[in-house]
Amino acid sequence: MAREATLRKYVEPVEAARVPAFGGGEPPAPPRARAPVVSNGRLAILMFIAAEVMFFAGLIGAFIVFKLAAPLWPPPFQPRLPTGVTGVNTVILLLSGVAMLLAMGAAKRREKPRLVRYLSIAALLGAVFLLVQGYEWLRLIGYGLKLSSGVYGATFYTLIGCHGAHVLGAVSWLGVVLARAAGGRYDRGSEAVELCGIYWIFVVALWPALYALVYL
Repeated sequence: MAREATLRKYVEPVEAARVPAFGGGEPPAPPRARAPVVSNGRLAILMFIAAEVMFFAGLIGAFIVFKLAAPLWPPPFQPRLPTGVTGVNTVILLLSGVAMLLAMGAAKRREKPRLVRYLSIAALLGAVFLLVQGYEWLRLIGYGLKLSSGVYGATFYTLIGCHGAHVLGAVSWLGVVLARAAGGRYDRGSEAVELCGIYWIFVVALWPALYALVYL
C-alpha cells in the first residue's frame, strides 16, 4: 500500500499535466477538400448555353410573331428559300454532331488516334456546312433577298445569320481543340474536349428547329 501511494504521488501530477488547460489542445485537422459536383468549366458552359437559349428564344419568338401577323408568308415577289439543298446541309451538320459525340467518347477512353480522327471529321463537316450556307446566301442576295428587303429578309438573315455566327465560332474553337489533341495535350484529361463538345452539340441541335421553322 505504501508503494502504491508513493507511485500515485508521482504519476498523478504527470497525468494532470497532460490535460490541456482552458479547454485547449491540439488544433483540429484541416477539413478535406471536396471535389465539386460540377466543375467550374462545365458550370460556365452550361450557364452560357442557358443564356444562348434565351437569346434564340427571343429571336424565334419575334420571327413567329411576324410570320403569323403577315397575310402571306413568304411575301409575294420574294425568292423562295432553298429547302432541298439546306435539307442536305442539315444532314451534314447532324453528322458532324455524331462525330463529336464519338470524339468525346474517345477522349474519355484516352484514345488519341480516334479522338483526332473524329474531331477532324466534325470540323470538316462543320466547315462544309458553313460553305454551303454562304453559297446559298450569295445566291439569295443575287435573287434580291437582302437584309433591307422588308421584314421577311430582315428576320431571315438575323435568325439564320446568328446561328451561322455561332457555327463559325464553334468551328474555330473545334480547330483549336483539334490542334491541341493532335499535339497530345489531352492525354491526362478530356474536359476541354467535353466542353467544346457540349457547345458543338448545342449548335447542331438548334439547327433542325431553325430549319423547320424558317425553311419549311
